[in-house]
Amino acid sequence: MSNIRIGIVGYGNLGRGVELAIRQNPDTELAAVFTRRDPSSLKILTEGVGVYSVNDVADFKDKIDVLILCGGSATDLPVQTPKFAEMFNVIDSFDTHAKIPEHFANVDAAAKKGGNVSVISVGWDPGMFSVQRLYGSCILPDGKDYTFWGKGVSQGHSDAIRRVEGVADGKQYTIPVQAAMDAVRNGEDPELTTRQKHTRECFVVAKEGADKAKIEEDIKTMPNYFSDYDTTVNFISQEELDRDHSGIPHGGFVFRSGKTGVNGETRHIIEYSLKLGSNPEFTSSILVAYARAAVRLKNEGVSGCKTVFDIAPAYLSPKSGEELRASML
Repeated sequence: MSNIRIGIVGYGNLGRGVELAIRQNPDTELAAVFTRRDPSSLKILTEGVGVYSVNDVADFKDKIDVLILCGGSATDLPVQTPKFAEMFNVIDSFDTHAKIPEHFANVDAAAKKGGNVSVISVGWDPGMFSVQRLYGSCILPDGKDYTFWGKGVSQGHSDAIRRVEGVADGKQYTIPVQAAMDAVRNGEDPELTTRQKHTRECFVVAKEGADKAKIEEDIKTMPNYFSDYDTTVNFISQEELDRDHSGIPHGGFVFRSGKTGVNGETRHIIEYSLKLGSNPEFTSSILVAYARAAVRLKNEGVSGCKTVFDIAPAYLSPKSGEELRASML
């Protein structure tokens, strides 16, 4: 069987991660990279693979089995995913939770029109965490879900602090509150507010002469980002930021706390956790696995939009069903 030919749209942190993930999956190969930048300005890792303008994607309809879209959820994916779903099998990591139903409907219509398979909101949350929440609620219907994120870098919140007047650079970490997680692990079924579940820690490089007290106040009172959390602001030098905070780690925990028995006297805790050295590299690895699934489904005559809820785990693996049953079941 020939390798799965993958095209990458967007070559930022996520796109570079997809290229690395393809190198670890022998049944996949990189067919092309598409960018909004000047293609001649990009240097990719894979020799012999071309870099093209995103305007040329349609020319590759017969040369690519699946497109992995690596743009942002705010403005890129709502436009790109439906557009390309009509021409290709596509995978995206759309993560604006409230807008997933709308995005699904738009992509589903386009994919069915083109007879292709699209898989949206692929990653670890939404994605792997979503699957664990679903499994937990099915197995323990009398129970509660808890999700904690971190410790890890929030790229959106980091961008928000860099936009504060007087800030030259900065990075923000989301940190789960240990006491809250301990209460969940102990089966206490706590009712937790936003502030009780997570704290936020900011490392900020102030511009020369900037009012640090005002910067700190502007960050801590920022609505939708920091005002609902206990937030710590640390002022450091650019050298310290570059030395100590250059990575993009992340992770988190999903819990399902539930009861069984005649009167609910038996308690159970399901816990799933991730500790990620690189958020984009891990997310990219998930995207490539679901790219494999999309191509398999297309080959079975399936079309339309899917999520991680709709795809059986066996479709993600390069192994056959027989191999999986013998080695993993």
